[in-house]
Amino acid sequence: MNIFDFIKKKQQHDKITMVTCYDYTSARILAKTSVDCLLVGDSVAMTMHGFKDTLSATLEMMCFHTSAVCRGAGDKFVISDLPFLSYRKSLSKNVSAAQALMQAGAQAVKLENAAGNLQLIRHLTESGIPVMGHLGLTMQLMHTLGGLKVQGKTQEGAEKIRQDAIALQEAGCFALVLECVPNGLAKSITQQLIIPTIGIGAGPDTDGQVLVYQDLLGLNIDFKPRFVKTFIDGHEQVKNGIEDYVQAVKSGGFPNDEHSYGN
Repeated sequence: MNIFDFIKKKQQHDKITMVTCYDYTSARILAKTSVDCLLVGDSVAMTMHGFKDTLSATLEMMCFHTSAVCRGAGDKFVISDLPFLSYRKSLSKNVSAAQALMQAGAQAVKLENAAGNLQLIRHLTESGIPVMGHLGLTMQLMHTLGGLKVQGKTQEGAEKIRQDAIALQEAGCFALVLECVPNGLAKSITQQLIIPTIGIGAGPDTDGQVLVYQDLLGLNIDFKPRFVKTFIDGHEQVKNGIEDYVQAVKSGGFPNDEHSYGN
């Protein structure tokens, strides 16, 4: 898959599937599935490192995880998040941050919001770095948004997201994530844009969907927002597997001859 396939899928009404991924082992599993693309999200700070929000993600952290994912991802298209403030400095430092993620193996970068980013997006795309946009609930602006809540519920808020979406498209973004916005707004923006929209908590009418790997597998037992669906009870399955191992060791059933080298 490449950036032109994203628009092609939109034109053909073929839903895009994206899953977050943060490590080599998970990337190898995802490489064997039909999922379209992988996102090394700044949510890695929460999911893999236990921080309370994404603001703790650093460029070094993102490069480390991007590199690991890309080594296991096979031919999957990999997008990596530019972390908090890494693209809000001088143009030189902003470009260097995007360069670092691309050299770690990503095929595109993602950044949040439009205001103050349009010139950088144009510069990056003209420099050979594809950019995915992200609007709605943008975690990096959680403090200025007043917390984690649905965005675009007022007429004014909805119009701002709509205009920002158009601006991101015009600046050169090849796709756009819409997070936690009303279904009707997401549908309207999706119909208005040429580039595809990928929703998370944005209803069924976007051009694709993204979920966190640990969420869809039921591994994040304490995080169950409305927009998440767990497709297997991974937490219980993993726990039960470990308990089976413990009991096998205690009972002497493991290791047996099959798992030993003999004399």
